[in-house]
Amino acid sequence: MFKRLLIFVVIFVFAGSNSFAQYNTDRLLQSGELALENNDYVVAIQHCNNVISNKPYLYKPWFYRGIAKKSLGDYVGAEEDFNEAVRLNPYVHELFAERAGNRLNLRRYSDAINDYTKALSLNPDEKGYWFNRAWARFQSKDVKQTRLDLEYIIKRWPDLSNSYGLMTETYINANDTASASRWLERTLRVNPYDGNSWSILGRLNLQRKNWRKADEAFSKAIHYSPKVVNNYTYRAMARVNLNRLRYAMEDYDKAIDMDPNNFISHYNRGLLRQTLGDDNRAIQDFSFVLRLEPNNLLALYNRAILLDKTGSYRSAIADYTRVINKFPNFWSGLLSRAKCYRRLGMTAKAELDEFRVFKAQMNKHIGVQQRWSRAKLRQVRKLSDIDVEKYDQWVVQDSEVTTPEYKNEYRGYVQNREVTTKFMPMFILSYQKYTNGINDYQLIDKDVEAFNSKVNPVHTVYITCRPDAISETDTKDYFTTIQELTDKVKMTNDMKAASQILLQRAVAYSTIYNYEEAINDLNDYLSIDSVSELAYWQRAVCLSLVRNYDSQNNSGTNMTLAKSINDFKKAIGIDKDNAYLYYDLANVYSSTKDYKNAIINYDMSIELNSRLAEAYYNRGIAKIFVSDVRGGLKDLSKAGELGIYDAYALMKKYSVEK
Repeated sequence: MFKRLLIFVVIFVFAGSNSFAQYNTDRLLQSGELALENNDYVVAIQHCNNVISNKPYLYKPWFYRGIAKKSLGDYVGAEEDFNEAVRLNPYVHELFAERAGNRLNLRRYSDAINDYTKALSLNPDEKGYWFNRAWARFQSKDVKQTRLDLEYIIKRWPDLSNSYGLMTETYINANDTASASRWLERTLRVNPYDGNSWSILGRLNLQRKNWRKADEAFSKAIHYSPKVVNNYTYRAMARVNLNRLRYAMEDYDKAIDMDPNNFISHYNRGLLRQTLGDDNRAIQDFSFVLRLEPNNLLALYNRAILLDKTGSYRSAIADYTRVINKFPNFWSGLLSRAKCYRRLGMTAKAELDEFRVFKAQMNKHIGVQQRWSRAKLRQVRKLSDIDVEKYDQWVVQDSEVTTPEYKNEYRGYVQNREVTTKFMPMFILSYQKYTNGINDYQLIDKDVEAFNSKVNPVHTVYITCRPDAISETDTKDYFTTIQELTDKVKMTNDMKAASQILLQRAVAYSTIYNYEEAINDLNDYLSIDSVSELAYWQRAVCLSLVRNYDSQNNSGTNMTLAKSINDFKKAIGIDKDNAYLYYDLANVYSSTKDYKNAIINYDMSIELNSRLAEAYYNRGIAKIFVSDVRGGLKDLSKAGELGIYDAYALMKKYSVEK
């Protein structure tokens, strides 16, 4: 009897430990997914590492870690993780789609096509996979199949504007500008707000030397897609030909600010500075290009001309010599070097260069090319063109596909959806400072300040809304902090001291997106101190974030919603002057589409803090959703004024719709 009882106890303990391990695994996976949603890829990798070390046979942690690595630019590492995920579960279409996207980054287009084909065999109704496969086929030069795929996509999903854009690209690359124009007109009819389509129209007009229309098209492209560097570069080329040189220079400056290593912008800005007589700064641009490409002979020759012009004859000779060594029959270079030799009194070397040119002229008359004529300004060369006679022509890309990869919206594994109109997130206690993208300052709350001054936490507690991604160093620090706080909780017998440690650990868990553990700590804290505004506030936000996750994964959420609202109301009962509490409660109502109650609480938040940009932004969206477009635009304008740049893009969208 005793032996049977002992076996039962062992089995029970083993089953219990397995259940706990599974529960902990699920939490870590959830935390990793939430970290991915918030673009905190280093944290996501850390959570996945913990799961993989204990359960390497689960495909999800490999999949999530692959996405995180891909997002950080580690495409080789991501490929290995995706391969393992596919090996463990070859029946999930998202795995093939993500691996295909990673293979596009590796320029393994055939492999990407195979993966998209496999993903489509598992989920044939996903338009994103159809489009991305067509894009991969276009990259692999299979134009015929690309067009066949696009014809199918356009027939089945006629509102997918990127398909028309890619079809346009196929005709541009075939130099069929008439067909390209027809497809582009269809693209802009389907979606007149597509910056990529306006960019394509600008490039077509550049090819036709219709500078004014090119300028207008690129201006609209920049209006709708302000972060595409090449749009500024190409608009500058159009403006040069319109003699709007100051504005062209501003565009090159902007492009270089956005992408400091942009070869084309530096090269063309150097040419423009050379045209305007700004020789010293033109030398700087060509020197920068030569740091990127030390053997770029065209940049070298332009710098030689400028060094010659500014009196740096020995440096000019060195540059001329490198070009002449590569192109021994480049007569303009020989004559220029001869002049430098003469200015330095090196007559014998000058005469040698001049004699080489004279011998050539005996066989063929060579005219001296004039520089910077209007015709010359309008000439361009391809980036890969190394004809040294084209040293003073503007550079353009060899072939450029501006059509972006279509971002498909799917749910169930990783939420990476692009939503144009999206509410700003909640304010939460965190170890990261607040920043709204432009303004960077500390948000103030008397209870948070009191906690920091009285408790002296291991990290200063801040109020934040949109924290920056956590660095690898900070990630390790937060995991270490959690372990240190856990050790302190075990060692203390003082309930009040333990509660303060629990609140710190809850904030640490929240910072790494482990909201379930944070809620557990806050439950324990509130059992000790039931009148803490900070604890109710933090628990309410964590409950809301868990609810959002559960609702997207089709789990039950009504009870969590009620608990979250109840906690916010308790916190407001303790501190009626906290604008962040009303804002967060309004966000809960917004998430349930109860915009009437949301607006009431946003009103209270703004009444308490008239400079809370996020409250204006979210109230603006809520008003638009209840058809008060005028009021919504006014709020969005105020949000933009206070530093939320995205507000202007929404204003443009809803102004047009109105």
